[in-house]
Amino acid sequence: MPQYDTEFDLREFLPYLLNQAAAATSVEFREIYKNRYGMLRTEWRVLFHLGRYGSMTAKSLCDLAALHKTKVSRAVAALERKRFLVREVLEHDRRHEQLILTPAGRAAFNDLNTEARAFDAQIAARFTPKETKVLRDCLIALAKLPDDEAALDG
Repeated sequence: MPQYDTEFDLREFLPYLLNQAAAATSVEFREIYKNRYGMLRTEWRVLFHLGRYGSMTAKSLCDLAALHKTKVSRAVAALERKRFLVREVLEHDRRHEQLILTPAGRAAFNDLNTEARAFDAQIAARFTPKETKVLRDCLIALAKLPDDEAALDG
């Protein structure tokens, strides 16, 4: 008869719990940006970073958002087709382009930013303010999010 590890419960395994929590919370918000603007996850992340930090190069965006350059390239192309951003070649280095939100991109960002804040508040309402702070601090530490200013300089 095979031996089973009855001590290990997948439902208490932190990576599993984090994945399940992320899936459960993100699917509802995904419906908002997908239904309103036809965006995929990477597209809204690119839009949000440009809306939050202003124009930047794709490389800076990759560093700041912790996204692979291929995904950013595809998202930028899709957002450009939707007329949410434009590219401007940099004068000092013609190999790179500055990504800039258009007025339509800015409007989409403002709309989704309002929705994201409300959605975040819904999630936070499940916890006390102290629990919410601990949860955010722990998730930030686990994600090892880049320092905004350092990523913008890169």
